[in-house]
Amino acid sequence: MLQILYIVAFTFLSLIAVSNLIRSMIALSQTEVKAPRSIRRPTIHPELIDEDGNVIDEPLLVMRSLNFDDARSRLDAIYDSSPSTDN
Repeated sequence: MLQILYIVAFTFLSLIAVSNLIRSMIALSQTEVKAPRSIRRPTIHPELIDEDGNVIDEPLLVMRSLNFDDARSRLDAIYDSSPSTDN
């Protein structure tokens, strides 16, 4: 009997959650339709603006590939240079 009560309660809560999700999606779509496109401006992240307020077009981070042996030797060097290591 207790299992049936759990199933009914879970079903009821899941129906409430799905109905809230559908209502939220409808409300979001209605606000998107109401706002004209000319008013909205694209927001630029502050890290993409230099000191003068101009947009940066160059990449902020350049990553280079590293082979396994080089990465392993660097990690070993960092581990060996840590103060908690006993030699």
